[in-house]
Amino acid sequence: MAEQTFNLPDLGEGLTEADLVEWLVADGDEVAIDQHVVVVETAKATVEVPCPYAGRVHTRHGAEGDTIAVGSPLLTVTSGVSSEAPATGDSDEEDGSGAVLVGYGTTDVGASGSSGRRAARLRRRTGDTSPTPSRMTAPSATDGPISPSLAEEAVIRQERPQPGGASPIAPKVISPIVRRLASERGLDLRTIAPGPDGIIRRSDVEAALQAGLDTPAAPRSPSRRDSSLTAPQGAANGDTRVPLTGIRRMVADKLTTSRREIPDATTWVDADATGLVEARRAIGLERGGLLALLGRICIAGLKRFPELNASVDTERQEIVRHGAIHLGFAADSPRGLVVPVVHDADKLTTRQLAERMVQLVDAARDGSLAPAELTGGTFTLNNYGVFGVDGSTPIINHPEAAMIGVGRIIARPWVVDGELAVRKVVQLGLTFDHRVCDGGVAGGFLRFVADAVERPLQLLGDV
Repeated sequence: MAEQTFNLPDLGEGLTEADLVEWLVADGDEVAIDQHVVVVETAKATVEVPCPYAGRVHTRHGAEGDTIAVGSPLLTVTSGVSSEAPATGDSDEEDGSGAVLVGYGTTDVGASGSSGRRAARLRRRTGDTSPTPSRMTAPSATDGPISPSLAEEAVIRQERPQPGGASPIAPKVISPIVRRLASERGLDLRTIAPGPDGIIRRSDVEAALQAGLDTPAAPRSPSRRDSSLTAPQGAANGDTRVPLTGIRRMVADKLTTSRREIPDATTWVDADATGLVEARRAIGLERGGLLALLGRICIAGLKRFPELNASVDTERQEIVRHGAIHLGFAADSPRGLVVPVVHDADKLTTRQLAERMVQLVDAARDGSLAPAELTGGTFTLNNYGVFGVDGSTPIINHPEAAMIGVGRIIARPWVVDGELAVRKVVQLGLTFDHRVCDGGVAGGFLRFVADAVERPLQLLGDV
């Protein structure tokens, strides 16, 4: 019997450790190549980790709740193949599948060859004799961005008996979030009609719920994964302690660093947003339209005031003005505040910007944001108006140099051409790093944004 130990792979983005949230396999279980075996939470995202080896689980290195360093043993499997003799048959099936990238499968081979082989292996192991689909259908915008390997290979590991005594087949789903949603609502995945590619996505679960296909659910005990993400631990004398882990720890660290290192200042202004609301309606942007228009205005402002699209290199005592605009925007998610980033936002049209923002918001709510989608921002837009508040003094998203906040848009009395009128008014607030610019630049940028909010059509001359 040959033993192979799978170490926690390089997580990218400078991440050095991960919290072990939930084991998806038990000692003695048989695992297939590229089968997801454990859920881990990093400071950027929660992902399922696929194993590059096939065999029987011999040892799980770590318990749920442990913190595992990159490169440390994660799982040891044993195979029936001697380490001195190569396996016979399809070597592509039995050998390890290459470098592991968290959340993206365990191979960097082209999808046209490797994905088909992996899908075929999964069907043989689950007893599915249906033909291999020629290609995967891309997820819709409402499903959020996901990788091809997740779409092809994220499967329910518990085999379910099919009606009529057929061989058990594991329904394929898009992510653990989908499985949890179905479980919490008492919905049997076998009753859900999957999409054209045979994969169950969140939209399929929601459609089934709306159609009344869900069945009464038995009371469900919270899993370790649920409690580690949401539940307070240890209560005494009425006090509760909530673990500061994963993304909450990352947010806390960044905010603390920002307050400690950045000498910030805040300025604000009220603006008549009636024209902005009308512009969104005229362009035909529904969901995400206002945020995209505000993002477009900020991009134009940053091109005029590049001092704010910057960061400070404290080691070299230099201000770094960034050539590209990577627009971050605050989004609420089940795991707390996250800041997805639209990379190269200055190269997108307003409509493309709106579509990308909607995709990222959906991914934030699904918990499927990739680490790369949460890093690299150069300027952040914070729409705290969605919480029903008028203003705030945002904390800069370190190491950026500025953040603009947008309050709620509300009907208020406003003077227009010397006459009192009821208009849609919004408060805009800009917090900036006083090291990169003085009040004149910050005030000029904020005034530009406010003027564009009031007269968005004039912006067409600059974009």
